[in-house]
Amino acid sequence: MSENVVNLHKNTAPATEDASVTTLTVVPDPAPAKPVPLWVRSGRAMKRAVTDERTTTTARAVARHSLYVWGGGRIVARRTWDGRTGARYERFLRAAEAAGNMELAGEWEERLQHFRDARHRRRMDLLTSPIDVAKSIGVGAGVSVGVLVALGVVMAINNHDITDVITPLTATIEFIGLLIRIVQVVWPYAIVLGPLFALLGMWAVGSKQQAAPQWALPANVRNGEGEPITPSIVVKALRDLGVPALRNAIKEMGDAGASMLGPIRIAGCGVEVDVTLPSGVATNEVQTKRRKLAENLTRHEHEVFITIPQAARTVRLWVADSGALDEPIGPSPLVTDDTMTADYTKGKAPWGQDLRGDAARLSLYQRHLLITGLSNQGKTVALRSLALWLALDKSVQFLIGDLKGAGDWNMFMGLATTLIQGPTDEHVIQVTEMVEGAVEEMNKRLMSPPGTVFPPLIVLVDEAQVAFMCPAKDDEKRPYGGSKANSRYFMAVRKIHNQGRAVNVLMWQGTQDPTNENLPKLVREGAHTRASLALGTESQARMALGDKAVDGGAAPNLLRPGLDQGTLVLASSGIDIPAGQASITVRTHYIDDDAAEAITDRAKALRDGVTTLTVIERGEERDALADIAGAIGESPRPLTTDVLKRLAMLDEDAYGGWTNGDLKRVLEAAGVESYKSHGRMVIRREDVLTALANRDDEDSASAS
Repeated sequence: MSENVVNLHKNTAPATEDASVTTLTVVPDPAPAKPVPLWVRSGRAMKRAVTDERTTTTARAVARHSLYVWGGGRIVARRTWDGRTGARYERFLRAAEAAGNMELAGEWEERLQHFRDARHRRRMDLLTSPIDVAKSIGVGAGVSVGVLVALGVVMAINNHDITDVITPLTATIEFIGLLIRIVQVVWPYAIVLGPLFALLGMWAVGSKQQAAPQWALPANVRNGEGEPITPSIVVKALRDLGVPALRNAIKEMGDAGASMLGPIRIAGCGVEVDVTLPSGVATNEVQTKRRKLAENLTRHEHEVFITIPQAARTVRLWVADSGALDEPIGPSPLVTDDTMTADYTKGKAPWGQDLRGDAARLSLYQRHLLITGLSNQGKTVALRSLALWLALDKSVQFLIGDLKGAGDWNMFMGLATTLIQGPTDEHVIQVTEMVEGAVEEMNKRLMSPPGTVFPPLIVLVDEAQVAFMCPAKDDEKRPYGGSKANSRYFMAVRKIHNQGRAVNVLMWQGTQDPTNENLPKLVREGAHTRASLALGTESQARMALGDKAVDGGAAPNLLRPGLDQGTLVLASSGIDIPAGQASITVRTHYIDDDAAEAITDRAKALRDGVTTLTVIERGEERDALADIAGAIGESPRPLTTDVLKRLAMLDEDAYGGWTNGDLKRVLEAAGVESYKSHGRMVIRREDVLTALANRDDEDSASAS
C-alpha cells in the first residue's frame, strides 16, 4: 500500500514509478502595493476633470463667445476705416492688378482719385466752418428769441396781461432745464450700459461672421457639416489649393479676392460659380486639383465638378449640397405615365436628371450610340431605358444581341425582330451574322430612289466587348473578333457607322471596361452619342468620351464604383449641354425588370405583332428533360416560371406555349416533383440531374 507524501520543499529525487507523490510549492504572497502619493492622485483627478468632454465644451464655448467680441471689434474697426479712407479702393485696385485686369484696375484708380478729391474738399471746408457755425448759432439764437418774444406779445394782448410777454421765453428756459435734469439722471446709467451695448453689438457682428479661431467654433462648423458656399470660402479654398501663382495673387488681392468670382447661383442640389483666374494661372492647374479643392470646400471629391466655360481663363465650379448626390432621383416618366409615346424623329427620351435637377432628355435621331463603364454600374439598365422609350414608337425595328445572356432583354421578345442572348462563341457568331444582315439591309436602302423614307432600324449589341474579344474563325479563317480589316464583327460595325445613319440604320453598343483590344478606336469614335459610367483611369475616360470631353472637365474615372450606379458622363449633340461645356453628368432613372415588362407590353399593344427570331436551329426533336436540366443551369432551386422562360428562349417553337402544367407533366413522368418554397413553385436541380442519370442508365441497360 503506497502512501501520499506532502513535501513542502523542492523534491530533488527522481520520481519512481510505484510511488505516488504530490508536491506542493508554497509561493509567498506578493508584497503589498505601495500607496499612490496624494499628489499623483490629485494630478490624475485634475487631468480627468480638465480633459472631460463637458469641460472642454464649456471652455470652448467661453473662449468662442469672448473671441466673438474681439473679432467683431476688429470687423467694425475695419469697416469704419474703410468708410473714412480709400483703403477699400486700394484693395480692389491691387486685386485687379493681381488678376491681370488692367482695365478694371484703371476704373478703381479713377474712383480712388474721385474719393480723394471729395475728401480734400471736405477738409478745406473745415477751415471756414467754425466761423460759419458761430454765425449760424448767433443768428439762430436771435431769431428764436425774437419769435418767442413776438409770441409773448400776442399772448399779452389777448389776455390783457403784460407779464405774458415773457411767458414763452420762460417756458423754453424751463424745458431746457428739464432736459438737463433728465440727462443728469440718465448719464450715470449710460456710462455703464453704453459700453455693454457696444460690446453686445461687437459680439453680434463677430458671431454672425464666425470671427473666432477654428478650434473654438462649434463641432458642426469645424467639421464643415452644412457649411454654405460663400465667396470667402471659395477664395480661401482656391488660395490653399497649392498653386503658387494663384496663392500669391490672392494674397496680393487681400479681402478683394472675391472679385475673381461671378455670382454664386443655386443650381439644382448645389450651387454654381464662375472663377476668373489671375494672370499666370492655367485652368488645368485647377482641374487637376479637384480632390483638394473639394476637401477645402468641406465636400467629398464626387460632390465637386470643374468644367471650362467659353470665357477665357475661367473655370466653372459646381458644388453639391453635402450628401445630396447620395439621394436617389424619382422614377422614370416611362413608369409613371402609362400614356407616354415616343417619336424617333422629333422626340427626346427621358433619361434622368442633370446635376441641377433638371430633366435630362436625349435625342436618338440618326445618332450611333456607345455606353461604357465598369461592371455592375447600371450600363444595361441605362441602355435598355433608351430602347424602352423608342419601343413606344411603333415604326422602330430592333435587332438585339445580348452577349451576357442573363435575361436582361427578355421583355423584347415579341418586339425585336431578332433577339440573341448568350455569352458563348456560338452566340457571337450569331450576333455577327445579325449585324452583317443589318449591313445588307443598309445597302438595299442605299440603292433605293432618293427621298425614300425608311423606318428606323436599331442594331443593339450589349456586352460588345465579348464580340471584339472572340477568338472564333469561320471556314475561310476570318476571325469574328478583333479589330483588323478581316474581322467580321468589327467591319460590319464600321460599315454601319460609315453609312447607316443616312438610311436610319443605327448602331448601339454597350461595353465594359474599355481598352484598345475590346473597344477599337475606330468603333468608339464612330458613335455620335458617347456616355460613360464609372471607370478606373483617365485613359479609359478618354477612350470612352474622347480627348475633347475629358480636357473640358469630363471625368467618369472620378465617379465612385458601386456608389454612383446609374450616374454617367455624356458627350452628345442630342442633349442640351450648358454653353462652353463639352459634356454633362446625368443621373439616369432606374427601371426594373417588372416595370420594363409593363412598358414593353404597352409597346406590343401599339404593334400588329412581331415574331422574334432567336437564331436557334429548328426542326430537330427536342429532349425535354435534358432541355429542362440545361435551363436550370447552376441554380440549386430555380422558380418554375424562370425555367419556362429559359425554355422559351431555347426554342420558341417547342416551348413557347408551355405552361406550368406541361412542365409538371414532363417532370412527373421522370419521377421529379416540384414543390413550394416561400409560397412559390420551385424545382430541385439535384432531382432533375438524378432522373436524367437514371434514365441514361436504363437506356444503356436496355441497349446491352
